[in-house]
Amino acid sequence: MNETNTLSSFWSLSPDHCLQELNSSSKGLTSEEVEERVGIYGENRLTAKKRTSALGLLFNQFKSPIILLLFMAAGLSIIVQDAADAIIILGIVLASGLLGFWQEYGAMNAVEKLLAMVQITVSVYRDGASVELPLDQIVPGDILDLNAGNIIPADSLLIESKDLFVNEATLTGETFPVEKSLSDLKADTPLAKRINSLWMGTHIISGQAKAVVVKTGKDTEFGSISERLKLRPPENEFEVGVKKFGYFLLHITLLLVLGIFVINVLLERPVLEAFLFSLALSVGLTPQLLPAIISINLSHGAKKMAEKKVIVKRLSAIENFGNMNVICSDKTGTLTEGTVQFHSSLDPNGNQSEEVSLHAFINASFETGFINSIDEAIRKDLQFDLSKYTKTDEIPYDFIRKRLSILVSHDNSSILITKGALSNILDVCKFAREGANSQIPINTIQDKIQKQYEDLSAQGLRILGIASKDMGTFSRVSKSDEEGMVFLGLLVFHDPPKPMVHETITTLNQLGVSLKVITGDNRHVARSLCSQIGLQNTKVLYGEELNQVSDEALIHLVGDVNIFAEIEPNCKERIIIALKKAGNVVGYIGDGINDVSALHSADVGISVETAVDVAKNAADIVLLEKDLEVLVEGVRQGRVTFANTLKYVFMATSANFGNMFSMAGASLFLPFLPLLPKQILLTNFLTDFPEMTIATDEVDAEMISSPKRWDISVIRKFMLVFGLVSSFFDYLTFGVLQWILKVDPEQFRSGWFIESVVSASLIVLVIRTRDLFFRSRPGRPLFIATLLVILATILFPYTPIAKAFELVPLPLEFLGILFVIVLLYVSMAEVAKKFFYKRVKI
Repeated sequence: MNETNTLSSFWSLSPDHCLQELNSSSKGLTSEEVEERVGIYGENRLTAKKRTSALGLLFNQFKSPIILLLFMAAGLSIIVQDAADAIIILGIVLASGLLGFWQEYGAMNAVEKLLAMVQITVSVYRDGASVELPLDQIVPGDILDLNAGNIIPADSLLIESKDLFVNEATLTGETFPVEKSLSDLKADTPLAKRINSLWMGTHIISGQAKAVVVKTGKDTEFGSISERLKLRPPENEFEVGVKKFGYFLLHITLLLVLGIFVINVLLERPVLEAFLFSLALSVGLTPQLLPAIISINLSHGAKKMAEKKVIVKRLSAIENFGNMNVICSDKTGTLTEGTVQFHSSLDPNGNQSEEVSLHAFINASFETGFINSIDEAIRKDLQFDLSKYTKTDEIPYDFIRKRLSILVSHDNSSILITKGALSNILDVCKFAREGANSQIPINTIQDKIQKQYEDLSAQGLRILGIASKDMGTFSRVSKSDEEGMVFLGLLVFHDPPKPMVHETITTLNQLGVSLKVITGDNRHVARSLCSQIGLQNTKVLYGEELNQVSDEALIHLVGDVNIFAEIEPNCKERIIIALKKAGNVVGYIGDGINDVSALHSADVGISVETAVDVAKNAADIVLLEKDLEVLVEGVRQGRVTFANTLKYVFMATSANFGNMFSMAGASLFLPFLPLLPKQILLTNFLTDFPEMTIATDEVDAEMISSPKRWDISVIRKFMLVFGLVSSFFDYLTFGVLQWILKVDPEQFRSGWFIESVVSASLIVLVIRTRDLFFRSRPGRPLFIATLLVILATILFPYTPIAKAFELVPLPLEFLGILFVIVLLYVSMAEVAKKFFYKRVKI
């Protein structure tokens, strides 16, 4: 099917004409038609799917410029020198790449399975039936069935519309929802006024609709904008820190290797041998494993978090999740049970009222907006026969009016029934019900109504108001008709606190995470709940007070406030931004349409599996249960993941760096190379094994007791302290081998090879904990890998394959001396560690 020019202005077409141009129908497409259109239009994505193939991931292990140079040098060596050595070098590099590939491929597959658990779908008509499909499977001609909270997956034309309001802020910048309806428009109608069209990237606030998809992917309006601007999500603190660390080590490596190569050439050593030595040295220095280690750590952390019912959508968000020191949350479903229970219906005098119950049931039963617990509770707990009532119109709820109105016909007359926040209902009432059929001016009883409201709220009960108005024979209404109404009474609801929420809040405080409640409920309900759950030293800021505070003043104020009550949805984002500017790492839990801006603004946007699509899409992390206890476990695991990542960074800047730096220096005054290129690569390969298991390591309690931040200056200090300690014992080893034991070059290299690998492996056990290494139990895979590498290293020179690497057996007394040096090194590293952590806070 070829798109015609007519579809470029599809909003000017009638639904039937548009369907005809798209060769579609109101029943949707068949599977065969969809397959054909996927081939024409591709998947519904703004960018190509970044799923790396196994082969591509394998090639990625060897794309480093230094590795490529090593391949070239080894190839040159095959041609002009020793082919056996070159083949050994290439074999070690290939084995290292395969090791990284094996770990990273498993990590990638695990993450994809986790993301599939919280995949956003849309209802589409295929083969005559409604099915739920991922957004990227939508094609032109599909018929969408849309409801409140749905993300609009593609540019579409309305076929049917009922009380439809759409948030189009992502395209037009307009913060208020736009009402959509079928309409005849001209081709030159501007985007903001195309009320018969829906646009990719926007979302439905309320109402229902059916629409035919016209444009997908890059062909959409949103796709056009993103293509022009090349929009990319900003890097978070963790990603920036990793990049800075990688560049930092790379710069040092290039300077060091270039210097060593030049000096070796000046010392009249063979150029090719010096070049291979320098390149092999650089492999040991560069953080080539860093991407794989980080990927493995984060994916392992994501799997562990999934076991705790926390799904990570963006892996790099784990770091911010662990660093989070403020969590903002609504009370409903997080602090409370989340299952709103209908309590009672009261008239303006506080008496039980059947009339109030009936009108509430009519309003809730005929409401067609987004699903909410209030209406569900009314429909569940009240039962009336509505066979004589017919709905004729609806004014959907919105977050500005905070009212929902239903027009019904009954006994040849129309009644407008409005339900909503009590103050917003009283604003449109002129009278109040007094007795069965009489009414009195609202101002004569308003103080009494307010007193009831405050008394009930102080008990932790949630209050709504309900009103009605006789509309005569009207069959249509608008927002302007919400005036001069009769106040019928109060609807009372109860949402009890969760049983263990007090203990959970205490645990969060112990983890250094403070809870701030942001709720639209009134101050009395908020205070009552917080006293029930044991929230200490409560300071409340009300919506009206917030509106009078400047943004600058709010930054200094938010730290002391732990309850924000009567807050408008558009003010949540303002609170989040103020907390961030005050120096906090802020998380926000939200599951509703009105939470989207706050989720985007937070350092960690957290939603739940049952949230509306647009909230899940905005979140970095999705909880499979809306429970703070689930969040606590996620925070712990996030900190474990970050701590293990930091361990590798410290390892890469201590023993390995110190050993390679020492080797480079020794090559300047020794009459021979301290290690051959193939021996350097073998050393690097063997030390990779324990580091590859770091993701499974145990983490000390102190590392997860408080938020930790990525700090490149701390890493530099760590490298300086432990690099100097490592180099000191390296040079001690050189001196003992060269001037005390007076070994030949082969024995020197064998001794240095054993000492280097064993010390680098053991130092992992020292660096992984702040405590004495024998007091902190390492993870089983790390411990086993370390022991096996040490054993293999000691035995290797005694094996037949050692000849290929030019390693020779050493006398037992030599091994004993090397053992003493390693023991002294480990002991001094423990002293240095104690010294370092006393002066540097992480």
